[in-house]
Amino acid sequence: MGITVKIVDVSGAGRVGTTTLLEGVSSRITLRDLVRTRVREEVARFNAAPQPVFRGLVMPEGGLPTAEGFRLLEQRRLDWERQADRAIEAFGRNGFFVLVDDRQVTELDEQLELTADSDIRFVRLVQLVGG
Repeated sequence: MGITVKIVDVSGAGRVGTTTLLEGVSSRITLRDLVRTRVREEVARFNAAPQPVFRGLVMPEGGLPTAEGFRLLEQRRLDWERQADRAIEAFGRNGFFVLVDDRQVTELDEQLELTADSDIRFVRLVQLVGG
């Protein structure tokens, strides 16, 4: 049985954006698995109630960046694995970084020790056009 953690998205300028609760997360998890879990959940929520704008970590293929997220040129279901791969690639290109309890996590395979009180922040350095 996992824990519920809160993830906060922050712009490079420090503006707080979306806050997401992830349930059932292992208290010991790699950053890679945390990113993939986050993306899987946001895609599942989007696919359950599609909207013209996807408010996720990275832009889906065929999307356009907007102030609210990423506008899809055609309404469709998203593939969470493809989105997760795009997010992992974006991390490797410094498209975003992750802070856990005010400490920057620099390696995708680093083992994290999370609690329900952990402060997890995804900081976007640039608009993630193309992933």
